[in-house]
Amino acid sequence: MSKGKMILTVILVVLALGALSLYGFVKGTYNNFVALDEQVKSSWSQVENQLQRRYDLIPNLVETVKGYAKHEREVLTEVTNARARVGQAATVPEKISANNELSAALSRLLLVVERYPDLKASANFLRLQDELAGTENRIAVERRRYNEAVKNYNVAIRSFPANLLAGMFGFEKAAFFEAPATAKTAPAVKF
Repeated sequence: MSKGKMILTVILVVLALGALSLYGFVKGTYNNFVALDEQVKSSWSQVENQLQRRYDLIPNLVETVKGYAKHEREVLTEVTNARARVGQAATVPEKISANNELSAALSRLLLVVERYPDLKASANFLRLQDELAGTENRIAVERRRYNEAVKNYNVAIRSFPANLLAGMFGFEKAAFFEAPATAKTAPAVKF
């Protein structure tokens, strides 16, 4: 074999190894993005399951409170309207915002309940309140899991050199489920 052919063979082998390495990197990185994206979607689905559970509890809770607190129309209307906005939300950020509004409205509703001792003693209300509290705990757990999945995904698509591929393949940053601004201030409780 001549020296020229040997050099050409070495160059071709090096290029082939480089191409295979590049292919492996692109394939592995892309598949990692897909897996992380699916984890975000799966986590969001679990959040939505719990939000739906809360959404379904609200009409019963409102009807129970209505029977006792007839003078609290404004708060009941606010809860009903916030629930309607949750049902109309289409995108993840819209759903997050609508559910934050609903959480705030429910907090105000539960503060109103404090003024009605008969309502607080009602077995139906107590059962609904327990179910709502359990659901809120489940929502908190699923939100935490969702935010963890979003963090892992966002870190992966923003890390160099993977970010170059993320941009090429259209992987975009996912939205965190953040607490509403009202959650940063403690509610005023008066006795």
